[in-house]
Amino acid sequence: MATPSYHLRGKLTVDEICEDLGISRRTFYEWRAHGTGPKCIKLPNGHLRVRRADYERWLETREVAA
Repeated sequence: MATPSYHLRGKLTVDEICEDLGISRRTFYEWRAHGTGPKCIKLPNGHLRVRRADYERWLETREVAA
């Protein structure tokens, strides 16, 4: 039986977030370095994942009234 992808388990990769936001990986890592990016989980292999719920909350905090 195949292991479900992180996407299906509620976790997003850096590439998925960058694609969703239309930003480069460099921008994502700059935000992370400045503490303004979404909360991440660092895996033992060094890769990052972001819980979908954390990503949605992070996006909501960036909403501005038009």
